[in-house]
Amino acid sequence: MRFSDEQKKIAILLLNEPKTEEQLNKQLNIPFDRLMLELKTMVKLNVISKDGYPTKYKLKQDIIDEVQKRKEISDKDAFRLRIRAIIEFKAIEETLLKRHMGKIKEALDKEKPFTIYDVKEAEIVEEGEMYSSFLEVNLSIKDYPSLIRFLFYYGPVNIEIIKPKKLEFNHFEFQEGLMELADIFQKYADFFTKHLNKEELNKFYDDIYK
Repeated sequence: MRFSDEQKKIAILLLNEPKTEEQLNKQLNIPFDRLMLELKTMVKLNVISKDGYPTKYKLKQDIIDEVQKRKEISDKDAFRLRIRAIIEFKAIEETLLKRHMGKIKEALDKEKPFTIYDVKEAEIVEEGEMYSSFLEVNLSIKDYPSLIRFLFYYGPVNIEIIKPKKLEFNHFEFQEGLMELADIFQKYADFFTKHLNKEELNKFYDDIYK
């Protein structure tokens, strides 16, 4: 679920207590008609609810709990790079797909260079003879080499940078990232060399370099 900037501002104002339309309008620098449209959308999405008279808008408790949980994690998190990523999965059996997704979630939790804020598991969809789903992962990453590791070992199909807006890597960190990249490529090369015969290996290289 993606929220507009206005919806995020409204949610922040409602974290501590419910507020009326007038109270929100005074605190937000947006036109009243736009505010009402955003509130209507948030009610429809079941993010907020209306209560009492005069009507006050209240943030859903599960969202408040989630925000507080992420804040607690963030207060202890020293990693600079925060991202949201989508990791897709496909399998010929639903049980196999669930097992694979479970293993990836366990692996992410064990990664010391990552701080996991949230992992949401999408509904499994049957597509012909295949089953597919995805994990939406909200996490922070220690440094550039760790980002390279995440990209290659977990293969996200989409990444959104949450923060920071600007990030600089020093010479050593960038070099370590390149070394991590080179090591991964070498492992792939070793794997193919050991598991493909000469004809299969030549075809593989022809497909890459042609």
